[in-house]
Amino acid sequence: MQFRAYVPRAPLCEFVEDFWLYEDYAGEHLRERILPSGTFEMVFNLREDELRIYGSSEPHECRRFAGAVISGPYAGSFISDTVEEAAILGVHFKPGGAFAVLGLPAGDLTNAHVDLRLIWGPAATTLRERLCAMSEPISRFRLLEEALLERLLAPSVRHRAVLAGLDLLARSHGQVQIRDIATAVNLSPRRFTQAFTAEVGLTPKLFGRVQRFQYAAASARKAATVDWALLAVECGYFDQSHLIHEFVQFSGLTPAEYWRRLKALDRSGAHVKRHHLPMAD
Repeated sequence: MQFRAYVPRAPLCEFVEDFWLYEDYAGEHLRERILPSGTFEMVFNLREDELRIYGSSEPHECRRFAGAVISGPYAGSFISDTVEEAAILGVHFKPGGAFAVLGLPAGDLTNAHVDLRLIWGPAATTLRERLCAMSEPISRFRLLEEALLERLLAPSVRHRAVLAGLDLLARSHGQVQIRDIATAVNLSPRRFTQAFTAEVGLTPKLFGRVQRFQYAAASARKAATVDWALLAVECGYFDQSHLIHEFVQFSGLTPAEYWRRLKALDRSGAHVKRHHLPMAD
């Protein structure tokens, strides 16, 4: 398996965390659960002109998309097909970064996958075909970088209040109150929520819940043993039952099930992609 990552140059790096590439990826399991992160992903299948996505509650019913797709921010998990991920290239956007490249409100793509050609037209198909024809990772990254830079809106389109809110939610791991953020940025809670949702794709409250879940999941993974009641308090949950409820909603698993699954994968030496959880066959 070959994995490569690339951080694009300014000003694109203000909106994009990185580009990533997997080649000759052979997952040990047929399905991988993708957990919510509050971010967008742009994905290109470099071998087949198709991507298959399965719902968390209906794992045997797939939705078929073209080989270039946009994944909006989800409020729950969904499932991907590893057979189609042997060669796959993606863009991992920063929270609130995708709307400046896609040119439409982020809230239009909440809990959705959309063929990129429905947004960019034939240019999406042409870009994928050119990426498929290349063999060097850096050449693919640079072509993708140029394509996104050509479509990048002026940085001034970003709402300062949204940037400030994202910073506060990140630093507090989602535990700051939305009314406190709105007060800090001198907006009403309603106006702040409207601006935030338009750029990020999730309401600030839901985005904060996702960040808190991600923080709790990362904290649990690093621990040899977990006191779930204590972790719940440290991560800002009301109690352990609140933590369990949020884990089930966002991952489809209880915290203990999630932790045991990750530890088993760690012991086996399996590669786990960002925000992915390989499923037991």
